[in-house]
Amino acid sequence: MNRQEIETKVKAFLIDDLEIDENKIFDDAKLKEDMGIDSLDFVDIVVIVEKNFGFKIKPEEMVGVTTLRQFYDYIDSKVN
Repeated sequence: MNRQEIETKVKAFLIDDLEIDENKIFDDAKLKEDMGIDSLDFVDIVVIVEKNFGFKIKPEEMVGVTTLRQFYDYIDSKVN
């Protein structure tokens, strides 16, 4: 799966499943501060990522992930 496919899938579930405003979705957006993702949303993200990308997010691996770009990088590193 290439980077564009990853970004497309992530943007789709952020908009459709988490109901995040499309205008808040940009590479350098901070997940918590800019996009409003909280701990309950993160539980949903774990399930969605497993369904869409076939791996489980480990919380300890997400410690340094604060922006959407870093989240894309994390998924890319797991699927490729």
